[in-house]
Amino acid sequence: MSKHLFAGCQCCGPQSTIGSFSRRGFLTGAAAVAATAALGGSALFSKASAQAKPHRIDVHHHVAPPSWVEALKKAGKISPPVENWNIEKSLADMDKGGVATAMVSPTTPQVTFLGKEEAAKVARECNEYSKKLMSDHPGKFGLFATLPMPHVDEALKEIAYAFDTLKADGIGMMTSYGDKWLGYAEFEPVWQELNKRKATVYTHPDGANCCVNLVKGLPETIVEFGADSTRSIASLIFSGAAQRYPDINFIFSHGGGVLTAVAERFQIQMVNTPPYKGKFTREDVDNQLKRFYYDTAQISNAVTIDALVKLVPVSQVVFGSDYPYRTSEEHVKGLSARFNAADLKMIDRDNALRLLPRLREA
Repeated sequence: MSKHLFAGCQCCGPQSTIGSFSRRGFLTGAAAVAATAALGGSALFSKASAQAKPHRIDVHHHVAPPSWVEALKKAGKISPPVENWNIEKSLADMDKGGVATAMVSPTTPQVTFLGKEEAAKVARECNEYSKKLMSDHPGKFGLFATLPMPHVDEALKEIAYAFDTLKADGIGMMTSYGDKWLGYAEFEPVWQELNKRKATVYTHPDGANCCVNLVKGLPETIVEFGADSTRSIASLIFSGAAQRYPDINFIFSHGGGVLTAVAERFQIQMVNTPPYKGKFTREDVDNQLKRFYYDTAQISNAVTIDALVKLVPVSQVVFGSDYPYRTSEEHVKGLSARFNAADLKMIDRDNALRLLPRLREA
């Protein structure tokens, strides 16, 4: 039986609570199943979800600032979910999924396709747009500021503006920029500044230069996005960047991508093979994997979430919906089928509050 049901410390007991229950939990669950069967499962869930007081924090919620949309259209990179987004749809999705606050950021490719000056301009406009959303809808939104990466000097200017003027909650970054991943030395000045600020850094996967149209008929979002997140995790750990900047709180989308499939290679093969043998131990790797945070976007109904909470504690999992590509409601339903009430409370809100203390008063 999982110690998560009884212990205050979430790091001492078994990491996975899937399938664990107490007698009281069993009786409560049985009653809920009976009620669901009687009233119609999906209809009852939707009604209960809508009526519950919104409390969730969605760390993976996309918005489409107008200047960014125009830039995407000019570059031929617009997608229907982005083009058709509006704030009313976001708010409606949040209500259906019981989301109190959504941390917003533009999705891939952010401003990576623009030249230096234009990237800086559009990133600033995106951040100011999201800040206005926060003002117009108090308590409903938070800001993960966009940076004009990979242009480091401009990114440093935007970090200062985002935190000092806009009071951003954190930074939203891609997992790679062309042919460079987050652990690369070129980005050291950015990490130095964010470490000083004890910043939260939410990351979203992108398609790297290496990996376009690899499999005929298969969009890069299907496999390559997951692989790119994991490449960035590897680059941060095995470059030593993650260890050098312990005060940055990283959030990786989609449960870290394909991390659970290759974790044993990180833990055993990498640390026992030159040039990493003697520089890193399995304990080093595990410590980093267990301090990172991972969102639930697009993994709530798959085996990935089960594997993730065997690799890292539930304390490191945060709620993410990937709206407008997916909905918050379907993620609530998927997670509710897999976790007990105590763990859901952590995933839905409490874990994110450690990263976003402002929201305790929201």
